[in-house]
Amino acid sequence: MAATLIRGGTVVTDETTRRADVLVRDGLVAALGDGLEAPTGAEVVDAGGCLVMPGGVDPHTHMQLPTMGTVVADDFFTGTAAAAAGGTTTILDFVGPDKGESPLEALARWQGWASRSTVDYGLHMTVSWWGPRFAREMEALVRAHGVTSFKFFLAYKGGLMLSDEEIVAGFLRCRELGALPQVHAENGELIAHLQAKLLAEGRTGPLGHPLSRPPQLEGEATVRAITMAEILDVPLYVVHVSAAQAADAIGGARRRGVKVVGETLPGFLAIDDSVYASPDFDFSAGHVMSPPYRPKGHPEALWRAIEAGALSVTGTDHCCFTKEQKRLGAAEFTRIPNGCGGVEDRLHVLWHLGVNGGHLTPERFVALTSANAAKAFGLWPRKGSLEVGADGDVVVLDPSRRKTLSARTQHQRTDFSVWEGREVKGVVVHAFARGRHLWVDGDLRAEAGSGRYLPRAPFGPVFRSAP
Repeated sequence: MAATLIRGGTVVTDETTRRADVLVRDGLVAALGDGLEAPTGAEVVDAGGCLVMPGGVDPHTHMQLPTMGTVVADDFFTGTAAAAAGGTTTILDFVGPDKGESPLEALARWQGWASRSTVDYGLHMTVSWWGPRFAREMEALVRAHGVTSFKFFLAYKGGLMLSDEEIVAGFLRCRELGALPQVHAENGELIAHLQAKLLAEGRTGPLGHPLSRPPQLEGEATVRAITMAEILDVPLYVVHVSAAQAADAIGGARRRGVKVVGETLPGFLAIDDSVYASPDFDFSAGHVMSPPYRPKGHPEALWRAIEAGALSVTGTDHCCFTKEQKRLGAAEFTRIPNGCGGVEDRLHVLWHLGVNGGHLTPERFVALTSANAAKAFGLWPRKGSLEVGADGDVVVLDPSRRKTLSARTQHQRTDFSVWEGREVKGVVVHAFARGRHLWVDGDLRAEAGSGRYLPRAPFGPVFRSAP
């Protein structure tokens, strides 16, 4: 593999900022320093006036997922190509076994789909049902396949939701194997009650979605999950935190020493639930995801939680649908496919809102978009860093460049964007994945199958790498 010298930029990691050149050779970071010489035949990239950072790590995506009577719009190739265009060079996706299906068989199916990825990828396992076979196969998942994180649902009654008894058993099994449990924390019983009540009252439109999932239900379920993890002495990762109550619970637990990590999404930091009041079905349904966007005040509370360290990771929950797919729920909000896109926009939005908005230093930006996810999921320092020997996943960001986000220009395979028309300042102009130049100032050079699977080691009895 040819070498690449990224010259003249300012290198930013989660700990330091300094002027340095970066040499990538044979897919790895080979050297950092001033005035590095370009090897014979090397590509030289001028990064003058730009910031050079580790490629983004998105720990929460759903590519090619069959759900709610359809399949999400992005497969592993189109989704990871869009990720590369936005500076994300590693994703962690979720395997979703059918009810009663062997998780090992489901993993094989996902591996087949994911083999078309253009960036490196790891896999979590969704605990979509619980029983002796699932518990037994978890050992092979962890030991033989490097799947070391398992997602438990407190929501979706009649579907993915598990009982507290099953979650306790699953948490204990994770502790035995050195695996990290994750939770989708919303109170599924109360959601089901409110959904039935709203539909009985004739409230069938998209506004019923947030009304049936109020913030208190996320707060309660987060406290419950943390309590189980704390009592059982197992680490915990809380996905897509949207509500102030949930962020407060995570912050309080961390202060008393609980090993819990909170993840939030860019949309939850900027968009409120007024989007669901629009009379335009395509617009309001386009924002339907779970948990939903919250009332005013919650985005501000989440920023405070980030600044305080209670929330330390961002993902996207990338799970995008076309307008036509969303119309499957035109007669009833509970049938609207849940999910929004965002894997292409995360770095741009967070730089604009976070760094330009005064919430984040550049170093904290790198931590929030790359390093902390790599540390939480056992990929550090191979991913999320620019240490010599790390993978050559490098992003060059021009902090003075502007762009307008739109479904018309995005690479995500959908005709809707929650960021439609929003101008951002701070744009990714180059992205390298293990030294491959995938994004060249507007030119996407993604190749299906060039990404590699990332098996991860067990964490052991202590969550040593919690950010």
